[in-house]
Amino acid sequence: MPSYFAVVPAAGSGSRLGHETPKQYLMLQGRPLVEHAVSRLARSPRIERVLVVLAPGDTRFGEFDWQVYSDKLVPLYCGGPTRAASVFNGLLAASDMADEGDWMLVHDAARPCLARADIERLIEEVGDDPTGGLLAVPVADTLKRADGAGRVAATEPREGLWQAQTPQMFRYELLLRALRTADPAAVTDEACAIEALGLRPRLVQGSLRNIKVTYPQDLALAAAILAGEEN
Repeated sequence: MPSYFAVVPAAGSGSRLGHETPKQYLMLQGRPLVEHAVSRLARSPRIERVLVVLAPGDTRFGEFDWQVYSDKLVPLYCGGPTRAASVFNGLLAASDMADEGDWMLVHDAARPCLARADIERLIEEVGDDPTGGLLAVPVADTLKRADGAGRVAATEPREGLWQAQTPQMFRYELLLRALRTADPAAVTDEACAIEALGLRPRLVQGSLRNIKVTYPQDLALAAAILAGEEN
């Protein structure tokens, strides 16, 4: 039986949030964003290890208490200049832990509201898939394409469009091969690298609650979602 590993790339700066503190260390309900992501994954009995890929010079991670996660949490100080490079380096660093057929669930450090039910659904629906897959939600809003002047150039059809989320789940060897051959600057998520091999990842229904903190107002929304879980 294959094992399941989670990979959390957390080596970026989160520049779009407009904050001096790297996004993964912004505080939400008294805990850094990355800890929320780690805790969601670590609580799953299906996941054997949570690999957090950090920048080589990261000093903030050690400022927090991670003992509650025991040996399930593995920090790896090998992050790269892009998300793809960080995930690839993390996979290389995990070569003594993972076999080629094991599943890697790559999850954004800035998605603090991942539900355990979504993890279970992803594992159940992708577990026998030859390619792998990802959580995603169908696009519901009308999409507009802008011109260079900030005006509407066209309305894009939304039929068949999905918004990708994480985790994204692929076999260790396949994901390693995909990232090795892909252009890191052109890979915005792991599914993109898999698609570049000519493969078609499976879409698994996710949740709108699984938001990614990208802009300042997203922190307040994430806080509201977490507060709702506690009630």
